[in-house]
Amino acid sequence: MRKTRIVILQSPNKPPLSTLLILTMLMASRFSLSRSLHPLLKHSPTKTKTPFCHLTAKHLYKSHSCPLWSSSFSFCLQSLQYRNHKSRTTSLSFSTCSSLSPPMADVSVEANPLLQDFEFPPFDAVKAEHVRPGIRALLKQLESDLEELEKTVEPSWPKLVEPLEKIVDRLTVVWGMINHLKSVKDTSELRSAIEEVQAMLFGQHCFLSLLVITLYGLGVQPEKVKFQLRLGQSKPIYTAFKAIQESPEWHSLSEARKRIVESQIKEAVLNGVSLEDDKRDQFNKIEQELEKLSQKFSENVLDATKKFEKLITYKKEIEGLPATALGLAAQTAVSKGHENATAENGPWVITLDAPSFMSVMQHARNRALREEIYRAYITRASSGDLDNTPLIDQILKLRLEKAKLLGYNNFAEVCIFCVLKYNSFPLANRGLYDQVSMATKMATVDKAIQLLEKLRTASWDPAVQDMEDLKAFSKGQGASEANDLSNWDISFWSERLRESKYDINEEELRPYFSLPKVMDGLFNLAKTLFGIDIEPADGLATVWNNDVRFYRVKDSSGSPIAYFYFDPYSRPSEKQGGAWMDEVVARSRVLSRNGVGARLPIAHMVCNQTPPVGDKPSLMTFREVETVFHEFGHALQHMLTKQDEGLVAGIRNVEWDAVELPSQFMENWCYHRDTLMSIAKHYETGESLPEDVYKKLLAARTFRAGSLSLRQIKFASLDLELHTNYVPGGSESIYDVDQRVSKKTQVIPSLPEDRFLCGFSHIFAGGYAAGYYSYKWAEVLSADAFSAFEDAGLDDNKAVKDTGHRFRETILALGGGKPPLEVFVAFRGREPSPEPLLRHNGLLSATASA
Repeated sequence: MRKTRIVILQSPNKPPLSTLLILTMLMASRFSLSRSLHPLLKHSPTKTKTPFCHLTAKHLYKSHSCPLWSSSFSFCLQSLQYRNHKSRTTSLSFSTCSSLSPPMADVSVEANPLLQDFEFPPFDAVKAEHVRPGIRALLKQLESDLEELEKTVEPSWPKLVEPLEKIVDRLTVVWGMINHLKSVKDTSELRSAIEEVQAMLFGQHCFLSLLVITLYGLGVQPEKVKFQLRLGQSKPIYTAFKAIQESPEWHSLSEARKRIVESQIKEAVLNGVSLEDDKRDQFNKIEQELEKLSQKFSENVLDATKKFEKLITYKKEIEGLPATALGLAAQTAVSKGHENATAENGPWVITLDAPSFMSVMQHARNRALREEIYRAYITRASSGDLDNTPLIDQILKLRLEKAKLLGYNNFAEVCIFCVLKYNSFPLANRGLYDQVSMATKMATVDKAIQLLEKLRTASWDPAVQDMEDLKAFSKGQGASEANDLSNWDISFWSERLRESKYDINEEELRPYFSLPKVMDGLFNLAKTLFGIDIEPADGLATVWNNDVRFYRVKDSSGSPIAYFYFDPYSRPSEKQGGAWMDEVVARSRVLSRNGVGARLPIAHMVCNQTPPVGDKPSLMTFREVETVFHEFGHALQHMLTKQDEGLVAGIRNVEWDAVELPSQFMENWCYHRDTLMSIAKHYETGESLPEDVYKKLLAARTFRAGSLSLRQIKFASLDLELHTNYVPGGSESIYDVDQRVSKKTQVIPSLPEDRFLCGFSHIFAGGYAAGYYSYKWAEVLSADAFSAFEDAGLDDNKAVKDTGHRFRETILALGGGKPPLEVFVAFRGREPSPEPLLRHNGLLSATASA
């Protein structure tokens, strides 16, 4: 997701094209800010007022949302006491726009927080009423800047790429602020403002896929998308990039700069720069409509999720739910007007938000309740005004039309446009029209399908055995449904079997995983592996919610090298579900404030973890711990980059199926004994997690591995099928395709009324279209990368540090300035192998027999 997402989840929501820079994954959320802007506003050292500080593009890559098997829980943090911070000097400050058009003089514009010169984004000051005038004023100035660039452009770095990066960056940062707030603080007013701006943008063509991607993901569509298309289809800029590629100086350019040039040329073609006028107009109309459809899809999922509420007044109906789930349900009831609700006596409100939904599926003994909640979840956004079915049909139809316009057989061959929303640039050193779908990936469509089939074959028999084990166990427990288990029974009986087999109860483990302790252990691990120190910097930057934390990252010399925000808890009424990481500001030499050191990167991590209940701190499930490690892996690649070229720094321009490598790599450390024992301390007694429990956790790692693998393979296979072979308006409906794919990837068939696709935001609003397989591809890479530490010796501290240093200097440092396969080989010494993944999942024997 993804989205991350990205996502980034979401995400995950996350869109395609250049404009993507600005957008984060389409994560719908509520937004209403009231904190004073004043502490954040700063003038440049020269005291010169500028219309807008040069923040780096926030969405040059995708927001990283977690895959659908991951728990989407927020990372809980203690409420912060905010204080105004004194002005301080730091190289992180955003550079001004002195090299572009003069400042906008209108008084109302100058007062707009979106257009101020600031060191850190004024998230607390931006409101819905700032969006329309702010974006309009910004677009007017950027239009002027773009026109000037087109008139004076020369095929050189200072006269083409640098001014272009500045234009893209300004839009990216402003749009990124808006889109982020929509994901974490959603309101109808903000939505309305974004929709109006989107229309504004779609009237202009955009050359740089950066801009298109940014706008597309955000939602301020028409206006923003118009400008993105204007930029993406600029022939003067396209011609200048071609001239650089054909010049005698081409061979002297750095690899990173070559990647930028090739990416921009290829993306310009994919943005329609070579189309005739009538076809380009048609292309632009498709882009406008896709932007609106994806935005509406995301909003429908959020609204449908928020709409469902199950009020329960009799405790017997929710028997089996753990104390934390009861507390959350009671808190939700209080927020819905039941002022006297308590965890012990109720009433309780069950929702379709992940923490509530998963608690019912895993623990509710009331089978009828499980069925009701399950059916509500799989039919979200599939009826009435919130029905996403017609939106999906139209999205798939328009994506195919786009592919045909560009000369491709299907959207999977051109999915860079949508899938790359957040990674922004395609793979270099390939022809403009060869397997464009994989131009942003290490794999090709055929290779992705082959990998999925190999993993499916390895997973099928173990998954069938998983089901037989559940039937036998439930029958032994006297369950009447034992011989006819349904979809709403699987999670419940799986949890009971896991508890019985390994004597592990996830809820009973919560006291050992308090958020503060988990974060301390995570930061200590980062210090050991990568030689960095992470310290709280609360108050240095204002935030959008009191639960958000702000951190500073320092290298071994004590110098700041990055910053990041952490938004931990689930807020169903205003915050999009899922977990994701995204860029706030990227590292950039061009956008350096002082002209000496590169601008430092800033990230934000967002989770939807169960919040604190009463006086207890946020107590995490083990899955929530894994989710935090996952998102932190994404953040590390963004923050520890050493690329100074902003367009390929951090996660920007990293091929889609490689971008999940650091995140999934970090999850492996949750099973490393020393790491786990450093975070698993009882929040009241300080007692360490018992050794026998750790061994059971380790053994349980492969529990139902075949079933979990099949689940991801189902999502990935369905995604590819819809974007390669499915014919919109043909004999098969989207649900027919879903059922057909499910027969090969689900041991228990889907319900006939299953409308999972109506909530599949990853591919219809989150940037993973024709790319969901990348989660499995990245699992291969991450497992192989972790095996390098196993080979070196996990008990050898020096070997671990040396290997960690090599990982940092390659995987984390090189960003998108080098092809990911070459980066992986530089770290591992060879090309990736699936053997470590199958070994970690306990599926090697199944593969051999298959």
